[in-house]
Amino acid sequence: MDKKNTASHNMILEKIPWWSSEDIRPYVFVRDENHITHPGQRHRLNWFDKEPIYKDPLDLSELPFAEYVYYIENAAFGPSAMPMPRWVFYDCAVMPGFVCGFAHKKATLPAYLKALLPDFGPIDWVPLSLFIIIPTMHKGEWVAHNLCSVNSLLEKRDQFYGLGFLSKAFGLWYANVEQCSGMTQWGSPALKLHSHYGHLEVIGAYAPVHSHAKTVTYRALVDTNNWEMFFSKEPDLVFLEQYEKTSLLVDPLNEESMIDLQMKIQKKEGPFYLSASEVSKNDLKTPLHIYRPKGY
Repeated sequence: MDKKNTASHNMILEKIPWWSSEDIRPYVFVRDENHITHPGQRHRLNWFDKEPIYKDPLDLSELPFAEYVYYIENAAFGPSAMPMPRWVFYDCAVMPGFVCGFAHKKATLPAYLKALLPDFGPIDWVPLSLFIIIPTMHKGEWVAHNLCSVNSLLEKRDQFYGLGFLSKAFGLWYANVEQCSGMTQWGSPALKLHSHYGHLEVIGAYAPVHSHAKTVTYRALVDTNNWEMFFSKEPDLVFLEQYEKTSLLVDPLNEESMIDLQMKIQKKEGPFYLSASEVSKNDLKTPLHIYRPKGY
């Protein structure tokens, strides 16, 4: 383990009390045919040293685990009218994709969390989070379809700090994802997470084809060097060296600003990027500067 990796690992442990708990482990919820052959080989990272729990979504005995997944997902996305139908999870996630997250031993669940969750029957581990990625026809590219956790149910004092970010990080690391694309809404707190897995290119600024037109479509080359900055809040100096601020702004409250950027993307005037440091520091409703590679 090199010094940089050791320092990064120690920083994570110091900031996240639950990280070292033996009662919490990553899980992989995939059918046999979708298991990753050589997990964690692409990205050099020493964060995920616990053996995952393996679950098969096609095994009837694992239905209680799936019911907890559904409950957490519906609690997270129900208020925004985007809960995931069961058939979508099965057809679009379980069959073609990869499902993972973190789980807690049911026997030692904190009382405050046990009181919030239904009892779906005998089960050894209860999922705390959910991350879904689906491979695309473009070699090396995966689409991040869903990311959520029990934190949406909990008071801030009881939340598992970093759970959502680390759930996606684990999935990208474990599945050896080279390029990750995804969708979220302008002004969503999720943008603060998604912008830290690699330099975030905006490939779509407005999506009326989506249920929510004010959706940003992004892609990023996965770079684990960016990950610890989510916790340290340090500026991304490499980003500042490679990209420059344009005169363009996207205002989460102004649909026209999204359409303007979308038209520039369609005219091949990009590529355009968001700064993770800016997204992290700004209020969710503050307009965001658009960047492009220097020399364009």
